[in-house]
Amino acid sequence: MNALVEFFETIPSSYRTVLILAGLTVFLILEKGIPLYKFKYQKINHSILNLSLTVMTLLINLIGAGIIFRATEYNLVNQFGFINVELMNTVPLFFKIIISIFILDFIGAWLVHMLEHKIKYMWIFHIVHHTDQTVDVTTGLRHHPIEAIFRLSFTVLAVMISGASIGIVMLYQTISAFSAHFSHANIRLSQNVERILSFIIVTPCFHRIHHHYKLPHTDHNYGNIFSIWDYIFGTLTKIDKIDKIKFGLDTHMEHAKINNVKNLLLIPFQKIKTP
Repeated sequence: MNALVEFFETIPSSYRTVLILAGLTVFLILEKGIPLYKFKYQKINHSILNLSLTVMTLLINLIGAGIIFRATEYNLVNQFGFINVELMNTVPLFFKIIISIFILDFIGAWLVHMLEHKIKYMWIFHIVHHTDQTVDVTTGLRHHPIEAIFRLSFTVLAVMISGASIGIVMLYQTISAFSAHFSHANIRLSQNVERILSFIIVTPCFHRIHHHYKLPHTDHNYGNIFSIWDYIFGTLTKIDKIDKIKFGLDTHMEHAKINNVKNLLLIPFQKIKTP
């Protein structure tokens, strides 16, 4: 386990980017071979639109990476955070990694995601993600740049509470990126595989419900890596005929507007529509 943590402590950004892009490419290929939905859309244009929003967050992510690194340094120097308390001294590294990943996933992903749906001034930015009417693997990249600040803030909080090292944080973020690809991917898994996996991790069908175009479905199934948070906090919902779901938001259904980068960036500053 030490070797794994050390690998992610020293992994160059270029290598990690290649890993994440390789995962994205694999799911793009699988979407072609085993799609759950047969969308009638220009996939290349859709992908470019969603990727362009991710590119716009690069500066925020670069600044965020520096803040996260400082937080992990503070944990190391001051032995701060849950996994660094004296009680945890005899706990094997494997369990410290698992505990850290659970804390990072709960606070840095599930909690902030849930709050984005409950707090109006966070929701107006998160709307951009939900406007996608053809949910596929690139939808996981479709976020307003300001939303990245919310996510960064909660990630730093999770790092401080967990006491995670930079190696553990990089491992978590890599798993998180793959999970976002997987949960948004337009792929068909067998019902048994979906059912078993969804008890532990977020699967495509589990997350599909969250992208339903109408409430109350939109305000359920917030999970990122682990689905257990939705089971624990009662935010889990299920739906029959998962392949019949209509995606998007009933307040933003105009095709031309939700497929225009400029308009997507301006959505938070427009009049809020009632669902």
